This record gives sequence, C-alpha cells and structure tokens, in this order.
Amino acid sequence: MTTEGGRQVQDNSSGLPRITTGGRIGQVDATVVPRFAGPATFARLPRIDEVSDVDVAVVGVPFDSGVSYRPGARFGPAHVRESSRLLRPYNPAADVEPFASQQVVDAGDIAVNPFHLEDAIQQIEAGARALLERADRLVTIGGDHTIALPLLRAVAAKHGPVAVVHFDAHLDTWDTYFGAEYTHGTPFRRASEEGLVDRSACLHVGTRGPLYARQDLVDDRDLGFAIVPSVEIDDLGARGVIERITARVGERPVYLSVDIDVLDPAFAPGTGTPEAGGMTSRELLAVLRGFAHLNLVGCDLVEVAPVYDHAEITGIAASHVAYEMLSALSPRETRDQEVQA
Repeated sequence: MTTEGGRQVQDNSSGLPRITTGGRIGQVDATVVPRFAGPATFARLPRIDEVSDVDVAVVGVPFDSGVSYRPGARFGPAHVRESSRLLRPYNPAADVEPFASQQVVDAGDIAVNPFHLEDAIQQIEAGARALLERADRLVTIGGDHTIALPLLRAVAAKHGPVAVVHFDAHLDTWDTYFGAEYTHGTPFRRASEEGLVDRSACLHVGTRGPLYARQDLVDDRDLGFAIVPSVEIDDLGARGVIERITARVGERPVYLSVDIDVLDPAFAPGTGTPEAGGMTSRELLAVLRGFAHLNLVGCDLVEVAPVYDHAEITGIAASHVAYEMLSALSPRETRDQEVQA
C-alpha cells in the first residue's frame, strides 16, 4: 500500500491500484491507470467479490422485454457503466465522498429470461433478495421500468410498504397493454395493488405529454400517487420540488425510481419513449440531492437505450443520476462528523 496526495492507494486482488479510505475500497486510481483503461465497473469501483462487507451494491438488470415502443434498454447497464468512467471520488455539490463513507461495489448483472415476463420478474426479485442479504441497499440500473415491480417486492419484504418517488415522463400506473399485466407501463399499479407501497406517500415528478384519457389521472390518484408535473417545475424550482417531496413522504422509508425519460430528449435522447418538455439534467441532479435528508432505502435507474444515444449524452446523464443516488445514500452522521472535525 502506498500514499499519493494524501490518499491511500492499495493493490487489491485484481492488481489495480485503488483509492482506499477507512478500510473501504474505492475506485481505481485515475492518476495511475487512465480512465479509459481497465474493466468498466460502475465508476471503476470494485466488484462485489473483491470486498468482504458491502453497504451499497450497484447491480444491472439487462432486461427490456416489457417495452411498448422502442427496445434497447437491455443494453443500458453496460452503457451506463461505460459512461461512468469520469466520475470522481468527491461530490462538491453534495459535499460528500460517496465511496469513502460507505462501501460501494458493482455486483454485476442479474441475468434473467428475456422471453418470459413472469419468469424474469421472479428472477429479478430472487436476485435482489439475495443481494439484500449481503448489501444494505441496492442501486439498480435497468433495463426497462418493468423491473421496478420485483425490486419493490424485495425492498418491501425488508422494510414494509414504502413511499415511492417516481421521476418519469409517464405515470406507469396503467392496467394492461395488449392484455399483458406486466409491462414497463404497469409496475406501480401492480405494486399498489400488492400493498408494496404506502398509498398516502407516493409521488410522480416530471410527468408530461398526452394520456389515453382523463380517467388515467383519476386511477393514478386512487392508487396513491400525487403528481408534480413537468409544467410546474419552472415555477417551483428544484427547492420547491424537494419541499413537495419531503412534505409527501415525511420520515417513511423511500424508494426512488428514475426513468431517464424524465429528462427532456435534448438531455437524454437514448431512451425508448421520449416526450418533449422534460427536466434539464441540472434540475434533476439538484432535486436528487434533496434525498440525502430522506430515509432512502433503495433506488433504480431505468430506460437507458444506448442505440438511440449519441456521444454518451444519455449515458453520462444517467451515470450522474446514479452518482447522486449513491451520494444521497451516504450516511448523514459521517458527513456531520466530518464537518465538526
């Protein structure tokens, strides 16, 4: 082990020099190994088999058999990982080092049946439950939004019904599509019906675009969701959106689900169901920082479809979303101790 610039650099079992802090193994040191070299784990973090204790596991679910329009999100986890190579250890906007205050690992992918929706959902739930036996929390990269249902089943088994904060252009509380109950447009209806969510505390943020009928909004409200539509974000600003979220969820355990199409297609063209008039990257990242003060128990990031991306625009935005998720999951007491010191 050596020290460079006040940081400990350790050669672990992979032979790559990694930044370590307080016994936590972090990123491959970019001052030693160029960012474009080496394996593409998320943010160049260690694999789960390279550490003993895990606080947060980043896991991919390369599945998109539930999409209703453009496919390709099955390649999302690999694309987001590749786009995350430039992420650094310190997040100045949140004033936190997410890889030093908690042990974060890349747990690889949950491989599921691409030809059978029900089988895939069961496999995702089983994979998430198994990971939660080792990691306290998961940040899951999809894949299409179908994966939110089995992830919520796994999280609710641990925490009980959770408050869902859902960033998306769409409600995703529709009933069926072509007779199918499980699609990327139905996960939150099924989750509400199954009692996985706290109906008094769920919220959509950034919804926009045409609906099938006015009844969609009535059904959505009955399922337990309030809405901060995209058209209100200009007036509210990031601080106002955070206040709305905080008032809605209180101290309940919160599950955060981000469909990358909540961003305007100018900031995220690489997605399957784009809608004009979305959030900017800056707005979304600013709002996500507000989750540091909530009881956040799990996250997912979905619907990145790299075949429609250009110059990693969507992948880079998505990698920063995941980075802010990890920053928000960072223990608050650790930050308070650092400030007092």
